[in-house]
Amino acid sequence: MGRKWANIKEKKATKDANNSRVYAKFGIEIYVAAKSGDPDPHANQKLRFVLERAKTYNVPKAIIDRAIEKAKGSGDETYSELRYEGFGPNGSMVIVDALTNNVNRTAADVRAAFTKSGGNMGVSGSAAYLFDNTAVIGIENSDADQILEWLLEAELDIRDIFTEEEQVIIYAEPADFSAVKKALQDAGIENFFAAELDLIPQNEVELLQEDQEKFEKILDTLEDLEDVQRVYHNVALS
Repeated sequence: MGRKWANIKEKKATKDANNSRVYAKFGIEIYVAAKSGDPDPHANQKLRFVLERAKTYNVPKAIIDRAIEKAKGSGDETYSELRYEGFGPNGSMVIVDALTNNVNRTAADVRAAFTKSGGNMGVSGSAAYLFDNTAVIGIENSDADQILEWLLEAELDIRDIFTEEEQVIIYAEPADFSAVKKALQDAGIENFFAAELDLIPQNEVELLQEDQEKFEKILDTLEDLEDVQRVYHNVALS
């Protein structure tokens, strides 16, 4: 099961390292979370989770503060949370989460991203049922056995724990995300490289080189869209 998220993470890290727009996308997500409830993260679970993710990915404090202040003040932009599902070559599936202030624009952009890259849009629910909502927490240079012991002492159950290249990756129930992260922080763990609520495919597919190049073009085109926040897929990228 482990390779599923590791592959996605490697692709995402490469993309984000060269794309400063990831900070702008986090700014919108923070604004929407703060605007949807209390701008105080202690009283707004959704905002608290987004801030935990933002800090894990080193989003500058100035961007975080600006988004929250905008939500507190005169910011009146209305964003819709949308999910699109689609398909690439040979059983490959893609799920796209977006935040937009123009639904028609985003729908057209996402559809064009699929069709221009050789994919096609599906109807709602056509792919999502083959993915599991999962809390994913990644830790640098740690021992999986020791981490598992700490979590058991905290009476926390997890779905899976595995090591990849000196990185420990934990899969847990989404509802346990904060509890798992807090238990690790209480044990002195701070070197997180990931803290996500993710969609993990139940099964991966492998593509031939030509099809993989087409598929990665779909991913790149989608991730470059201003309104797209997250992209999930079921392909074992090489």
